[in-house]
Amino acid sequence: MPAIEVGRICMKISGREAGEKCVIVEIIDDKFVEIVGSAVKNRRCNIKHLEPTQQVMEIQNEDPEAIKKDLEAAIS
Repeated sequence: MPAIEVGRICMKISGREAGEKCVIVEIIDDKFVEIVGSAVKNRRCNIKHLEPTQQVMEIQNEDPEAIKKDLEAAIS
């Protein structure tokens, strides 16, 4: 099970959004990924600032608002 993969739901563990859930939408390189979440802005994030969970969701389109709605449905 790869911990860092597209669709993996993670918890932010540092920064101003610490404690918020997000989902990985793109892997930029070996240190950075692009994330989006309901309380997390669509941004680049260091993987050291993420705690992966067991949950994985299917990313069906590239619209951040649609991904946020899918994330809310997956974690509730």
